[in-house]
Amino acid sequence: MSSRTPLPKLSEISRRWIVVDADGKVLGRLATTVARHLTGKTKPIYTPFLDTGDFVVVVNAEKVALTGAKETDKKYRRHTGFPGGLKETTAGKLRTSRPEKLVEEAVKGMLPKTKLGRRMFKKLKVYAGPNHPHAAQGPTPAAIS
Repeated sequence: MSSRTPLPKLSEISRRWIVVDADGKVLGRLATTVARHLTGKTKPIYTPFLDTGDFVVVVNAEKVALTGAKETDKKYRRHTGFPGGLKETTAGKLRTSRPEKLVEEAVKGMLPKTKLGRRMFKKLKVYAGPNHPHAAQGPTPAAIS
């Protein structure tokens, strides 16, 4: 008789609120840490097919660091849905217009491409400046190296 792996019940999954300051942090290293918190891989009850992750609030997204020449060379592409509708913008232009999108796109690429990944992504809140409206949830600051 083999022992069974215990699965966490939905009532046992507790979700904390975590604040991450992106000021001066490298985008990729920031995104990996945020993705680990969103998926729940930092918890002992992690289960690949359950959403056991925490809510993550990222502040100062406009001050995130890009290494090398990514400011001018890194391209973000999207399609309008019309023929010839491929739109392309650089990371520098995206930082000036919508700095939250830089962090969101980096984290989204590190989450599963499934229904579960889309549900995890909804727990990410990104703000360009230092202020956020989630003080009532009592978020704890997370250290990112």
